[in-house]
Amino acid sequence: MIKKCLTGAAVILVCTLPLGAANKAVIIQTNSAGDRVHVIDPATNTVIGVIEGIEANHGASVAPDGSRIYVSNEAMSTCDVVDAKTLKVVKQIKLSGHPNNIAIAKDGKRVYVGIIEAPGGVDVIDTATLTNLKTLPTKGSIHNPYVTPDGKYVVAGSIQGKTINVFDTATDANAWTLELDLGVRPMTFSANPDGSTKWIFVQLSALNGFAVIDFATHKEINRIKNPDLPPGRLPVPEGADPSHGMAVTADQKTLVVDSRLNSALYSYSLPDLKLIGTAFLGGKGAAWVTLSPDSKTAYVANAVTNNVSVVDIATMKEIKLIPVGFVPKRNTTGFLAQ
Repeated sequence: MIKKCLTGAAVILVCTLPLGAANKAVIIQTNSAGDRVHVIDPATNTVIGVIEGIEANHGASVAPDGSRIYVSNEAMSTCDVVDAKTLKVVKQIKLSGHPNNIAIAKDGKRVYVGIIEAPGGVDVIDTATLTNLKTLPTKGSIHNPYVTPDGKYVVAGSIQGKTINVFDTATDANAWTLELDLGVRPMTFSANPDGSTKWIFVQLSALNGFAVIDFATHKEINRIKNPDLPPGRLPVPEGADPSHGMAVTADQKTLVVDSRLNSALYSYSLPDLKLIGTAFLGGKGAAWVTLSPDSKTAYVANAVTNNVSVVDIATMKEIKLIPVGFVPKRNTTGFLAQ
C-alpha cells in the first residue's frame, strides 16, 4: 500500500497507486492554493497518490472508463489531462479564458469547463481528440458546470449573472435560463424514478442554506436555511459563502449540505427536506462535499484547516480527518483503471 514516486522531466511528481482491481474507487481532492491534487482511497481513508505540477488546480473529473483525470488549471488557463495509472499530466488543453470548475459527460466523450473570466461560458472539450471544440455562451461567467443525473443536460451557474444556464448535451443548444436574486454557487440534483432530473438544489451567495428549483417548470419552489449554531459554538468568519457544497445519496433519500459558516455538514430527508442530522466538523472552512460510491460516507473539504472530514452519513459522525494540500476545495468521486 506504499506509493512509489518518480520525478518527471516536467518537474511533476508522479505517484503510482497501489496495485489492485481494474476499477478502484477514489476521491480526487484538489487544493486551490498549491500545485497538488490528492487521491484518497475511501476504503482506508488515506492518501494513496499525489499529482503535482497543476498550479491553482480548481475542479476535477474522472473519465467513466477510469483512464484519465481531468483537472482545471487556473494558473495556465488549461484543462490538464492526467493519466490514471501514472498520475502524470500528459496534455494541457488551452481554454477560452480563466477556468473554475469542470464536469464530464456520462459517456466520457465531453468535458465541460466553466469559464469565470468575462464574458464567460462553458468550454466543450472533445476527449477523443483532446481539443477545445467550442464555448457555449452563458448569461454571466461560469463558476460551476454540472451534468444532470440522466446525462441529458449541462447545468452551469453564474455568480455574477445570478443565473442557471441549461444546455442540451445532444445539441449543445441552450434549453433554458433561470435568473435568481443571488449569485449561483454549488448545485446538485435529485432524480425522478425514470432517472430524469426532478429538482436542482442551489446554494446562493450570502445564504446559509439552499434554494430548490423544479427542473420541469424552471421555477424556485422552496428555500431552506441551515440551522443556527447551538449555544457555545462559534461561526467561522473566514472564507467566502456561508454554505458551499452539496450532494444527494444514490438512493435519492438524503441531501447533505455543507455549512462553512457553522463548520458543519447537515443531512435533509428527501423529498420532504426535513433536517435529520448534523455533523460538526473537526476541520474548518467546509468548501465542498462528495460521497463514496456506496453513498455511505461524505468527504468534506476544509479550506481553512487543509484537511478533509470523513463523515458517516448514517450516524452523521465525523470518523476521520485526512490531511491534504493547501486550501482544499472541490472534490469528486470516481473509479481509476489500474
